[in-house]
Amino acid sequence: MKTKVSLTINAKRYDIDVEDDFARFLIAAMKEDFHFEGNNDLKVLLQAYVRKNFALFEQEKQIARLIERLHNA
Repeated sequence: MKTKVSLTINAKRYDIDVEDDFARFLIAAMKEDFHFEGNNDLKVLLQAYVRKNFALFEQEKQIARLIERLHNA
């Protein structure tokens, strides 16, 4: 089943449909990064994008270290 998740950026509302189990995760993450009930300017969007990509970068480094450790074990 799909859930509609909405976010307002530069006074324009964007709605996306996502699966229910992902919607709960996405909404929680968006509430940390955005004014979920209000308007967000482009700077807020860019900052959230950079934060999420940095988190992915860090996760990839951790995964690579774990793989290397497992490979050498």
